[in-house]
Amino acid sequence: MKKIVLSIGGMTCSACSSGLEKYLTKKEGIKKATVNLVLSIASIEYEGLNKKEIERFIKEAGFISLGEFKKIEDKEIQSSDKTKLILLGGLIILLMYSSMHHLLFLPQIPYINRNHPILLSTMIFSITLLFLIYGRDILKSGIKNLIHRMPNMDTLVMLSVLTSFFYSLEGYLKLLNGTHINLENLYFESTCMILYFIKLGRFIEHKSQDKTKEAIKKLVQITPQQAILKLKNQEKNVPIDEVKINDLLLARAGDKIAVDGEVVKGKTYVDESFITGESLPVLKKEKSPVIAGSIIYDGYIEYKAKKIGRDSTISHIVELVVEATNSKNKIAKLADKLSGYFVPTILFLALALFLIQLLIGYPFEEALINMVTMLVVACPCALGLAVPLVVVVNNGHCAEKGLFVRNSETLEKAKEIDTVVFDKTGTLTYGKLKRFKTFNYSNKTEEELLNLVANIEYYSNHPIATAFKITKKVEVKDIQTLTGIGIVGKINQKKIYLGNEKLLKKLNLASNENKDYEFLVEKGCSILYVVEEKQILGLIGVRDVIRPHIKKTIQAFKENKIEVIMLTGDNEKTAKQIANEVGITNVIANVLPNEKSQQIDQLIKEGKKVLMVGDGINDAPALVKATIGVSISDGTDVAMDASSVILMNNNLSNLLDLIKISKRSYKIIKQNLFWAFFYNLCMLPIASGFFKKYGLMMTPMFGSLAMTLSSLTVVFNSLKLERRKK
Repeated sequence: MKKIVLSIGGMTCSACSSGLEKYLTKKEGIKKATVNLVLSIASIEYEGLNKKEIERFIKEAGFISLGEFKKIEDKEIQSSDKTKLILLGGLIILLMYSSMHHLLFLPQIPYINRNHPILLSTMIFSITLLFLIYGRDILKSGIKNLIHRMPNMDTLVMLSVLTSFFYSLEGYLKLLNGTHINLENLYFESTCMILYFIKLGRFIEHKSQDKTKEAIKKLVQITPQQAILKLKNQEKNVPIDEVKINDLLLARAGDKIAVDGEVVKGKTYVDESFITGESLPVLKKEKSPVIAGSIIYDGYIEYKAKKIGRDSTISHIVELVVEATNSKNKIAKLADKLSGYFVPTILFLALALFLIQLLIGYPFEEALINMVTMLVVACPCALGLAVPLVVVVNNGHCAEKGLFVRNSETLEKAKEIDTVVFDKTGTLTYGKLKRFKTFNYSNKTEEELLNLVANIEYYSNHPIATAFKITKKVEVKDIQTLTGIGIVGKINQKKIYLGNEKLLKKLNLASNENKDYEFLVEKGCSILYVVEEKQILGLIGVRDVIRPHIKKTIQAFKENKIEVIMLTGDNEKTAKQIANEVGITNVIANVLPNEKSQQIDQLIKEGKKVLMVGDGINDAPALVKATIGVSISDGTDVAMDASSVILMNNNLSNLLDLIKISKRSYKIIKQNLFWAFFYNLCMLPIASGFFKKYGLMMTPMFGSLAMTLSSLTVVFNSLKLERRKK
């Protein structure tokens, strides 16, 4: 299965995005398609096709592929757009004044007034032609999408504009031929105002949407476009795309690291806050890894390129954020589904309204204007923007806090979390264990015993392995992991076992060193037995370092009425000692990996919404089972793949931010959907003309203004999240 993310041109409303999504999904070879209106991208999973064929499908659907997604573009808002809106706004004021001055008892303009009907109507007709040229993109889009049987907002606008224009054109031609026509039966100004308010609304909307994408845009643009390549004694500036793995690059104070790499010469402090959220500079020297996009504070380094292009850390992060933004949760899918049916339904209702009103005796002109007004006011734009705008803002917020959420459903579930379960080693603690004390029961020296342990632990990915360093390399054969217990390997034809107290049960061994064991447990150590065949060679205690601010984080969860549990494979005494230090009262210890997932399953069966945080392979089953699984960034790849959130800066306090962001966002989404539906429920009956006798009526021009205001209400409501962040 292949995947491609394409930038799409020509989308104007949710009917566009949902229509394109449906069209692509029906095509043979395309397994899944997700279209994002706000970012103007389509994420497509496919088999047996190539890029050109997919782009052909997009063209057939009435849209344009702008190539593979590389960066988030601002909507094309130029200074000329603003100038046009100001100039045409002046013409709109002129039209309104000349058409309505008599109603407000204002002085009339000489020669351009109702006493000179031909001159007045000719002026209005000429201005209308200018507005038709100005709004030709909307008209073309509406016609194109109608032809492709994918009607959208532009289709509604196109039909209303052309209907009112051609109806008015007929009256204007009769007026030129000498037939007396009431100027109030000409609706050229409605045509102009509909197009103007649509354009004005999109101008404001696009500027506002660009604000919602700021955080994601910063991520995409974080890596430089150029790199300094070192060739022998020469330096050469090259485009980032020309850098190859193992190329030697250099960076000076103020430069950005071009690609992920490893320092081979020099020493410097760098700013990695865009990844870690930590503002303090980080020291980099020989053999230190460097991340693309980080900024050199001082000094000079030469570094070897290790990961380039899509393999780089920042590329993976951008991929995660864009994928999460492009994914759709239940409420977004529902909104898209409603938008997809909305436009065809409105077309049917508008036509039915026109025919019914003709049948019951409404004048043709009044029935036509009511139909046009209904087409104008019933825009699905507000409905289509209600969810994706909020999702884009929130994924940007999460990214800024080092929270990389794999999909929108995770952000939806986060608001319901009432229980947080922490693994101990590598999560609440750094997982960088230090040897505390060794009890040697063998005839080997302590150095020999520790070297024996280090050679076997070399093949383990458990955090405990970091406490040992090899002083002399020996051959180890038949390495085997004992899940939840330890590891075993052969040295000099003898099996050497390393593991916790469960190892003794597995080997049917009894320990006579309970006092040593109790001493290490009381000191908060993790226990490692060293066994050769059936003989206990030693007992080693290692201690971990607790992450800073954990106690405050645990307290903050409790203050927000979220239960906190420690779930660990470590012994109960050691686990409880760490738990007491950080303020956790509920501890589940001595559990195997499969038992961890069973414990999570039991909590879920009790009706709890569980967020599980872990870092190792043994946490993966529990991470999958949890309502939301969170992996810290220095955890194993398996744990990261099993989780739905990756905590890049390892700051566990940001998990509370995830829950708060989710709660705030879904409050805004509900408000957006309420206003979108409330607007249509109010406007459509008024637009129908049936309430005219009660003084409730609407013309197409005011319908276009109301429609624009509804979309802007949703946009500005979504931007409250930006203000809340600041």
